[in-house]
Amino acid sequence: MKQNYHVIEGKGKSAERALAAFCKAHGQMLLPLVELIEEARLTVSTVLDEVSQQTIEMILQLSAEQIAGPRTPGRSSGEVRWHGSQAGRVSLEDRQVSVRRPRLRRKGKQRGGEVEIPAYQALQRNPAMGGRMFGALLRGVSTRQYREVLPRMAESVGISKSAVSERAIEASAAQLSELLERCWNETELLVIYIDGMQFSAQHVISAVGVDFQGDKHVLGLQLGATENAAAVKSLLVHLREHGLDTGKRYLFVIDGAKALRAAIDEVFGTGQAVQRCRTHKIRNVLEELPKEQPAQVRSLMRAAYKLERAEESLVKMEKMASWLEQEYPTAAASLREGVEETFTINRLGLPPSLHRCLGTSNLIESPQSGVRKRTGNVSRWRDGEMVLRWVAGAYLLTEKSFRKVAGYENLWTLAAALGRQKKSVTLQEKFA
Repeated sequence: MKQNYHVIEGKGKSAERALAAFCKAHGQMLLPLVELIEEARLTVSTVLDEVSQQTIEMILQLSAEQIAGPRTPGRSSGEVRWHGSQAGRVSLEDRQVSVRRPRLRRKGKQRGGEVEIPAYQALQRNPAMGGRMFGALLRGVSTRQYREVLPRMAESVGISKSAVSERAIEASAAQLSELLERCWNETELLVIYIDGMQFSAQHVISAVGVDFQGDKHVLGLQLGATENAAAVKSLLVHLREHGLDTGKRYLFVIDGAKALRAAIDEVFGTGQAVQRCRTHKIRNVLEELPKEQPAQVRSLMRAAYKLERAEESLVKMEKMASWLEQEYPTAAASLREGVEETFTINRLGLPPSLHRCLGTSNLIESPQSGVRKRTGNVSRWRDGEMVLRWVAGAYLLTEKSFRKVAGYENLWTLAAALGRQKKSVTLQEKFA
């Protein structure tokens, strides 16, 4: 859901002054709120959607009074005494606010020293602030626009564009580390999709996996293109080192890059099932044809892919290649190249309900479109590290809306075809 932002103008300032005056007259009403904040169970922005600088200062005042009692100018009493005020800064969920905070000190020099105000300490500690900023940036707010869309007065915001950028870098680096450190020892993956994206001059290869239950997982990222042998091998080695068992069979769904296909054989062995994306195959063939031919060829290829028996489909494809070869030899060569692997799911005997999600790389291209959308307002990619950080953050955000794959109820047929049936546990084994 799109979050609405607005800027407080003149009317908002007068409303804040009225709110501050009310709080000063009825301060006891805020005492339950003070307790919740001091216990770090709630942040001010959660309780008061339109909290202002004056309201925060009132809360700090009440928190100080709970320790030192009401301020009594000209008189000093008690172990903890009021000692003026000083500039401070508190953290809310999406920004920092400059305030005047009270100061408290203990009586006597030998026991002297500053006494902390619980509410102030709680408001300063907010480790989620950088992550929330980065999330806002990914949702379409650039660092240059951030100050403009803050839902508070500009003068109450104690954070600059450079500070936003620094927090965003820290948060995105943490998210990249989180993604790359994921382990897959206890996740039974059946399908691994691998595809690439381009950001200016930088390329990123990503992998998304599907488990026995049909749930999707972002597995890893690697700088480089799918045609880059070293890059794709590094990605697969990374997956192996983070728990992906190369002794098991998987279904790899790829775009058809030769370097990627060779890397699968090298890292996971030659016994893996590889399905080449049918959409990529059709696209590659059509690119070799003049403008008047694609519609007919596209229809014929799609019809061949709907046949259940791989042998029958391959016969159709060969007839089409022989026909194309007479006038468009490059299109015929493109059709024949690796066409057998576009029918891997047919040879595995999978039901038609799984063909749509397993026959193409659409499953990984969909979250990739989410990544592009969330990074679309970046005007300049400085280096590969920046690309990885932003892509990782966007992937993690996109992953939250992942759904089960279409036809997941029949994934057991794929598990059986790959020799990956889950072992049934008898009652005797369970209670042994």
